[in-house]
Amino acid sequence: MRNGLIGRKLGMTQIFSEDGERHAVTVLRVGPCPVIALREQEKDGYNAVQVAFEEAKPSRVGKPERGQFAKVNVAPHAVLKEFRSKDSVHCEVGQVLTVALFQTGSYVDVAAKTVGKGFAGTMKRWGFRGGNATHGAHKIHRSPGSIGQCQTPGRVLKNKKMSGHMGDDRVTAQNLRIAAVDVDKNLLVVKGSVPGAEGSIVFVRDAIKKSTEN
Repeated sequence: MRNGLIGRKLGMTQIFSEDGERHAVTVLRVGPCPVIALREQEKDGYNAVQVAFEEAKPSRVGKPERGQFAKVNVAPHAVLKEFRSKDSVHCEVGQVLTVALFQTGSYVDVAAKTVGKGFAGTMKRWGFRGGNATHGAHKIHRSPGSIGQCQTPGRVLKNKKMSGHMGDDRVTAQNLRIAAVDVDKNLLVVKGSVPGAEGSIVFVRDAIKKSTEN
């Protein structure tokens, strides 16, 4: 497992294969990401690399983080993220990682926060069918219906699907195939959709469940 990178979702578009087949793709601006710290199994109990993304004004960064950046002689950045690895990390503090880390045809996992929908009912949030439209139904067309039982068990069970906050959750899209890599522009094009709105932060790393050689 190699190091991961941080980026932003630019949006979706489409590409065409050599045989004329159309594919929906997502364009990501990934890196450059300087290495801020390394975690080692002997010292920290796990292997990981901490990278940063997007330079920021020092006033916009907390004092502890400013000290951490100054210690490794790197300008303050807005986003910090650790990527764990099963094996020892083969990079150095201060090294800048770019999108060249990935190759066309390999697979990646992309994690991001989904678009927030606010408070949503059961029909929008969980796909409930709702109540009857006719046959004497009155003001129950979008209601969830009964949520509990009588004396047994006499309570509402945990994890019951009900109305509530929808979206704004961390979601990982797995096994996305890389369609193109533009090192000069720091662009990564992956097939399919990626969680989050345009401009949101994304975390990209090698696919855990799929070999990069497939």
